[in-house]
Amino acid sequence: MLYESGTRECHVLIESKNRIERIIFDLQGIENIDHVSAQLLAIYNQLEGIHQLYRSENSSNQNPPKKMRL
Repeated sequence: MLYESGTRECHVLIESKNRIERIIFDLQGIENIDHVSAQLLAIYNQLEGIHQLYRSENSSNQNPPKKMRL
């Protein structure tokens, strides 16, 4: 995932997801580790959900709804 983070929180979430991706990759090929990989993937998905919330919150703050003129 190569893009610039908008906030410190987004940066931390991106870096954390990248670390989890690396751990999952490093664990490939080790026997009896599937349950650990599944748990890491679940954590990754939770972080992705949190990251999406931050992104949508950040984009809505940058693009406030336009006021109608009469």
